[in-house]
Amino acid sequence: MSAVTWGLYNAIIIYASFLWLLLVVGYYGCLGCLENERVGLLNLKASINHLNGTALSSWGGDIIVANCCRWERVTCDNKTNRVIQLDLSYISSNGGLGNWSLNASLLLPFHQLQILDLSGNKLTGFQGLLRLKKLRVLDVQHNGLTTIPVLSALPSLKVLYLGLNHINSSQLRGQYLRKLEVLDLYGNSLMGSVPSIIGTLNGLKSLSLGHNNLNDSLSIEGLCKLSDLEELDISGNGIDGNLPPCFNNLTSLRTLVLSRNNFKGTIPSSLFSSLKLLQYISLSHNSFEGSFDFTLLFNHSKLEVFELVGDNKNLKVETENSMSQHPLFQLRVFHLSEGVLNGESRVIPSFLSNQYELRVVDLRNNGIIGDIPTWLLVNNSKLESFRLSGNQLRGPLAFELNAKHVYMKHFDISSNLIQGEIPPDIGSILPNLEALNMSRNALHGNLPTSIGDMKILLLLDLSNNNLSGLLPQHLFRGCISLESLILSNNNFDGNFPAESNLTSLSYLFLDNNSFSGKISRGLLKSSALEMLDLGKNSFSGQIPDWIGNFPRLISVVLSKNHLEGVIPTGFCKLGELQLLDLSSNKVGMSIPPCFNLSKMMFLHLQSNELTGDIPNVLSRLPSLFILDLKDNKFWGTIPPWIGSLTSLRVRLLRGNELHGSIPLDLCRLRLIKLMDLSHNNFSGSIPLCLNNLTFGAQDGIFLTTTGSISWEGFGLATYSYESQIYVETVFIELQGGPFNEAEKVDFTTKWRFESYEGKVLSIMSGMDLSWNNLTGSIPPELGDLSEIHSINLSGNHLTGSIPETFSNLKAIESLDLSHNMLIGQIPPRMIELYNLAAFKVAYNDLSGKLPERKAQFATFEESSYEGNPLLCGLPVNRSCSPAIAAPKTPPANSDNAEKESWEVSFLWSFGGSFGVAFFGIVAFLYFNSYYRELLFYFIAKNLTFLRL
Repeated sequence: MSAVTWGLYNAIIIYASFLWLLLVVGYYGCLGCLENERVGLLNLKASINHLNGTALSSWGGDIIVANCCRWERVTCDNKTNRVIQLDLSYISSNGGLGNWSLNASLLLPFHQLQILDLSGNKLTGFQGLLRLKKLRVLDVQHNGLTTIPVLSALPSLKVLYLGLNHINSSQLRGQYLRKLEVLDLYGNSLMGSVPSIIGTLNGLKSLSLGHNNLNDSLSIEGLCKLSDLEELDISGNGIDGNLPPCFNNLTSLRTLVLSRNNFKGTIPSSLFSSLKLLQYISLSHNSFEGSFDFTLLFNHSKLEVFELVGDNKNLKVETENSMSQHPLFQLRVFHLSEGVLNGESRVIPSFLSNQYELRVVDLRNNGIIGDIPTWLLVNNSKLESFRLSGNQLRGPLAFELNAKHVYMKHFDISSNLIQGEIPPDIGSILPNLEALNMSRNALHGNLPTSIGDMKILLLLDLSNNNLSGLLPQHLFRGCISLESLILSNNNFDGNFPAESNLTSLSYLFLDNNSFSGKISRGLLKSSALEMLDLGKNSFSGQIPDWIGNFPRLISVVLSKNHLEGVIPTGFCKLGELQLLDLSSNKVGMSIPPCFNLSKMMFLHLQSNELTGDIPNVLSRLPSLFILDLKDNKFWGTIPPWIGSLTSLRVRLLRGNELHGSIPLDLCRLRLIKLMDLSHNNFSGSIPLCLNNLTFGAQDGIFLTTTGSISWEGFGLATYSYESQIYVETVFIELQGGPFNEAEKVDFTTKWRFESYEGKVLSIMSGMDLSWNNLTGSIPPELGDLSEIHSINLSGNHLTGSIPETFSNLKAIESLDLSHNMLIGQIPPRMIELYNLAAFKVAYNDLSGKLPERKAQFATFEESSYEGNPLLCGLPVNRSCSPAIAAPKTPPANSDNAEKESWEVSFLWSFGGSFGVAFFGIVAFLYFNSYYRELLFYFIAKNLTFLRL
């Protein structure tokens, strides 16, 4: 190749390379973001990332990705390639930041920035002044702001989101707010009156003041000046009083959210006659009264969402009006529950037959009668949530032929009167269900195999029906997304399937059925299990040790089966366990020494065959609320460490073989509510310090296991309400099963073995020391237990009298002192115990007149007093004659009175006898001189001897 050719070739190569460089620079320069903005973004990234932070990892890199307009969370103008939007929401956690403030100067390069989103970043403020002349939208919600950022250098700002911060009313000032069209102060610390400046923001179109503490009803009238307002949310403020009539002036309103306040009175009809543009209405959770004619809204052609969930039965809603026409609207969400719907007719609203765009129908707890309106599913092909629980709907569940409702997600017809069998093809009719609740009905028959076709089903609750047969294997293989399976209180039998693909299962309730055999290993794939209830079945064999392979378990109930053997050491692995119920089985031996579960709160081991001393391992359960060991074969004494369980509310040791004295350590359990030591062999006296126990006084703790479990969903696939402010339009919550199931304990009161649970248990208190070998007198200090409801000291060897202090037991409902050796009179002031419903002192040695038959004592029959022959008066029908009248002094002192009377008689008789003898001798000597001289001679002879 010649030199010329070679030179030409090199020139072409250099020219092509230069041209390529120009193209790259032109494409990624002229067509890409400006260099100073790219550098500015990298500086912003560096300030957010702390130490090893990983936020905004795609920003930067080689020349190919140098165009910052292509970076995530960055939006540029298509013509100028200037950055106009930055989405920096929820990045601080990846950046490794805690609470922090942003240097406002880092935003100076972005002259054309219009939208800035800094929400969810634990941001406490800005260093310096935000100088962004083009900024229209600033989103700093869900941070830690206590003040509003200075807005003086944001002349174009129209939209300001400040929700979920800590801003108080004093921060709302300044002329720069007056340019706003959207102001969101949801969930801040505003208190008292609505800040007066808000009433001057004449340009506002959207305003959210929800979930603050603006409870001054008069100040909300200032909002009526905002004539251009289109969206208003004042929910969750506790506002008291009537709705202001001036709301009628807000004729531009599209969205009105008044829920979760304390508005009273009637819902004014004039309000809706004026607001014709309304699309979204939420009036839920207030205290409205009277009646509301829903047909007043029939002319609101734009209405899409209506919510009215009542908290009382004082509001009656009528949807049936013979004068009304068909509504002009097509609703998307209709939520009308917890009230009185359509008075005596209680029919489902007939206007729904003309609705074809519904996505949510919620008519819970309205007492509606009739058949299940499955025609709603036919008319509304995009219906996603169907909730009619807590009504009186009857008949079978029937769908149209070859139906398939692919949009349906939530189907709840629980707590009705529905009969018949579950449609066998329900799995193909509702293939995309996420939650199915048909509990508390009268369904019978087998569980359809087609339920296994519901691949995305999360919640299945069929509890409290009459379903029977074996559980279909396809359910456990096909419902791979299932999280909650509740089949309690039916008649299912057989065993849990040996194979299962329920890898997401968290809650399994099969209690109160007829399952039998050994507990199947098919559960092992459900490693996420948190609650397991197999109680009240016929499972047999040993408790499997592999239960310890579920590290998330917080509740295990295996009670009332035929399980035997020992408590497996596998339980020692369950570090999250709060409740363990193995009661009413044949479990023997004792508790494993490795049983060191610090979070255990409820331990039920009653009615088994456990033996030995009360295990010391129980002293390592500091959170224990309920300890039930009754009806086993424990022996020995109550250990001294019992006083260290200071959280204990219920201690039940009834029906064992324990002996020794009742230890003073029990008096350290100041929060105890129920204590049962009955039917053992305890001896000695009743400790005086038991009056230190509160027995529930000022203790409002409800003894619930884990509260309720619910499935929640946000968002509808086919509908969303367009709004500048956040409104809870599509929040859906489905509760399933017996998840409000509270702790239950058995305790003897009023001579019956009662079960106490939930709120009743939280207010019940009692002490049962009956049928032991206790001796001595009843301590008067027990009269200090003013909050106790039940005391049982029967069947012991107690002596002395009934303490007068027992008249201070103002809350007592049941008092049993029978089968002892008590003496004396029943204290008359006990008639002041107005809550006393059961009273028994039979088979003692009581005497005297019975208390007056007043108040509660007028209700007690002779059986309360039998076995006390010295008692008189009604109702024993023995006359109180003087011979057996009550003595003025206590019987215990009668021996002293008799002794004193004998001594007085003796002295008088001795004195009289001495006087008679003395004067008789004097008279004898006076008349007989010989003996008188002989006496004087004797005295004179011995006088000298006496002087010596």
